[in-house]
Amino acid sequence: METLNRLFELLAGDPQADRAVPPTGFTARLTLLTAGAMAFLAVFALALSLATGRLSDRWAAELAKTSTLRISAPQDQMDAQTRAALTVLQSTPGIAQARPLTDDEQRELLAPWFGPDLPIETLPVPQLIEIIEDSDGFDSTGLRARLQAEVPGAVLDDHTRWREPLVEAASRLRLLGFVSMLLIAGATAAMITLAANAALAANSQVIRVMRLVGAQDIYIARAFVRRFTLRALIGAAVGTFLGTLAVMLLPSADAAGGFLTGLGFQGWHWLWPLVIPILAALVAFVATRQAALRTLKEQS
Repeated sequence: METLNRLFELLAGDPQADRAVPPTGFTARLTLLTAGAMAFLAVFALALSLATGRLSDRWAAELAKTSTLRISAPQDQMDAQTRAALTVLQSTPGIAQARPLTDDEQRELLAPWFGPDLPIETLPVPQLIEIIEDSDGFDSTGLRARLQAEVPGAVLDDHTRWREPLVEAASRLRLLGFVSMLLIAGATAAMITLAANAALAANSQVIRVMRLVGAQDIYIARAFVRRFTLRALIGAAVGTFLGTLAVMLLPSADAAGGFLTGLGFQGWHWLWPLVIPILAALVAFVATRQAALRTLKEQS
């Protein structure tokens, strides 16, 4: 309750103390523009972090439980080796399902490179078998040994070779997004500190008069904190609105577009941008308070 009372007092302000802070001018425009621009960038950094997080989780979930068996054999041995491979897979613990892909499914896989009309039936294309693991998983080393002995043309791909780099890359991008938001918060604090120092220096005469009539430093500092916090809040709110609007105008996610078309918010993640103006106001509050008290102490 006491915190709320202090918050209401801060928002209400004091007309006498507010006279020490210029309502317009260079510092006001600098604070509003800085908060707006940084909030706009923060929305994109947040969208990048959340999108790469979803991508990392999806890749890890979709690829962790699937593997592919590729059978390369002469055409007259292909069916026999496929049946032998299915027999091995169906008797392997940890495999829930194994099935050979149809010609249409293999044609669809090759369509991005060779077009949709590839005559796959007449080409020596390897036979692919999709393997789905159960919750326990299978022993890939043991399975490879059995396949090498019983199906010479079979090659097992458990996706580990290219799954891990993709998941790691997505995780690094997510970390980069969070680091970017920290840098944005630091840059915002630095710019608001400069603006507050400039305002304090420009109004040193007014501050001196207020001290002569008994005003304490915390009373004067509170006026600067209020003004700069509200300016940061308003500027960040506008920047967040424009940034969110820009994210909404991005192309919607689809399978063909891949990562770039999925760069945005989904579901309740659309609420996350609402946090940005609050954080901007908090950064401005701390930065202005520190700058004001330090400068007033130096001027005394």
